[in-house]
Amino acid sequence: MRALAERAGILSRYTAIGGEERLCSDATRRALLLALGHDAGDLEGAAAALASLPPPARGRPRVPGSAPRCVSPEALTGGRRVFGLWTNLYSLRSPRGLGVGNLSDLRALVRLAGEAGADFVGTSPLHALRNRPPEISPYQPLSRLFRNPLYLDPTAFPEWEEASEARRLLETGPAAREREELAGARRIDYARSAALQRRLLELLHRAFRARQRAADTPRARAFARFRREGGALLEDFATFCALEEHLADLGHARDWRRWPAELRSPRSQAVRRFREEREGEVELHAFLQFELDRQLALVAAEAAAGGLAVGLYQDLALGSAASGFDPWAFPELFLAGASVGAPPDDYAAQGQIWELPPQHPEQLAGGEQSYWRHLLRAGFAHAGALRIDHVLGLFRQFWIPAGAPASEGAYVRFPAAQLLASLAEESRRAGALVVGEDLGTVPRGLHALLARFGVLSTRVLLFERDRRGSFHPARRYSSRALVTAVTHDLPPLAGYLRGRDLELQRLVGILADNRRLAEARSAREALRQALLRRLVRDADLPGAGAAPAFPELCAAVHRFLCRTPAPLVGLSVDDLAGETEPVNLPGVPPADFPSWTRRMALDVDALGSDSGVRVALEGARERARPRS
Repeated sequence: MRALAERAGILSRYTAIGGEERLCSDATRRALLLALGHDAGDLEGAAAALASLPPPARGRPRVPGSAPRCVSPEALTGGRRVFGLWTNLYSLRSPRGLGVGNLSDLRALVRLAGEAGADFVGTSPLHALRNRPPEISPYQPLSRLFRNPLYLDPTAFPEWEEASEARRLLETGPAAREREELAGARRIDYARSAALQRRLLELLHRAFRARQRAADTPRARAFARFRREGGALLEDFATFCALEEHLADLGHARDWRRWPAELRSPRSQAVRRFREEREGEVELHAFLQFELDRQLALVAAEAAAGGLAVGLYQDLALGSAASGFDPWAFPELFLAGASVGAPPDDYAAQGQIWELPPQHPEQLAGGEQSYWRHLLRAGFAHAGALRIDHVLGLFRQFWIPAGAPASEGAYVRFPAAQLLASLAEESRRAGALVVGEDLGTVPRGLHALLARFGVLSTRVLLFERDRRGSFHPARRYSSRALVTAVTHDLPPLAGYLRGRDLELQRLVGILADNRRLAEARSAREALRQALLRRLVRDADLPGAGAAPAFPELCAAVHRFLCRTPAPLVGLSVDDLAGETEPVNLPGVPPADFPSWTRRMALDVDALGSDSGVRVALEGARERARPRS
């Protein structure tokens, strides 16, 4: 069984982040082999499975020359070291919205970035979600192949002016009052926002069908072309969405694994019949993806017009929900019986179980029509850069058997060279660069292999410290990385420095008592002092007198980041605005903390005129583009 596990890619040991070696148990091997489709319950079964697998390749993986590499930053920026802004799109606030940030808000942020001399704007994943708690995490999507209609701005549809019923609905009566409540709320109510928006979207689709669909208009032709180019995959997704809504109305679960057996495959006669009988409902979901593509193209066009050399920077999550579209459409790829997660480390002492179904390593790396290729083309669409969340997953993934704690997981090897070769090819096809999020427990050689394929690394200021706790000087940073102060898994800088996350950890029980809270606060204060010392040395922060106000401190942090050799520096919009609350508390269930719901206090349209934002942005002046 151990030989079979090794041949199947299950690693027998790994080195934890603290340096200790952790071994894989036989119980874990057996469970993961079963998930991979190998019966290792007895000697005969294990021997037969071992004989069926090809022997492992010998030697180091062949890496192509500099021409299969990803697009370099220099190819887009002309060799300039640049900065950009990054945000969690759902958190943006504006008068246009229905209680959640949308693509028109992103377009407004792109305008601000252009005026500030930035060269890119990054956003959280735009993947499709069910938009009903608890299924609201952008990193556990319904599908990574398609986008979330909640990010649509109904008033930006070409049909808005002629859709008088939709305008009346939004401007008068109960819906207008509900819009006001949603717009003013501090947290997102996904279900209410999605329900109100859906009423508008159905009316806009009806207007499209009445005025455009039957006529030979540019809008109608563009939609027909979009459906042709989307092919069977788009039709399957639209069918899945319509089918799920129909079955939910009949009392079925929003989980294809619990649907009637004849509906569990997109190729079944029953699904084909549903698609034909409910053509209008299916078309609605294809139409929403069409409009998402159009509104995202407008964001990209705004970036080009504003002179942003890189433009839109998109984010690709690690996996998709087991109950969602991707496993329904690619059943041979997604596995049951285990979840992807992370081993115990300093960040999460018990490890993390992400509730994402593993993907079969050998099935993932395929040809032109593979899931991986579709995924990359969706991520690169209208983008000048793509961030691969947890890029370690292209090398190995931490799988945890169903029902086991994260500490009982093991790493499974993935065909990294094949996946990276496809990534580099699609990067060149799109003319977009690639950033890999390579933080945490990483195997030896990962950074070097990423560099050989032209994938940039990620460096986070708060993690760049030596063993004594001192922050590394600016000159020590990588010259082939995106550098930021924080990540979406950390609180904004203002909240981190004042220990807001520690207060929340005590509230939810991660810190078990007030003594541990006091210890954590003491350690955080030492970190804050260490950061101030580094900023005094490397970022012109005055070393005497009263403690700086946060905008001045934030400006110094940005100045420090911009003085590193890194080609890309990303400034968090939350940091610019002085936000303190995190958008996510990793590993904490929604009942204990409402991750992914926090909205910004400041309207996106007001960011450019806010004095604190202007001061914080001054820290990036050394990298700002000259204004024409």
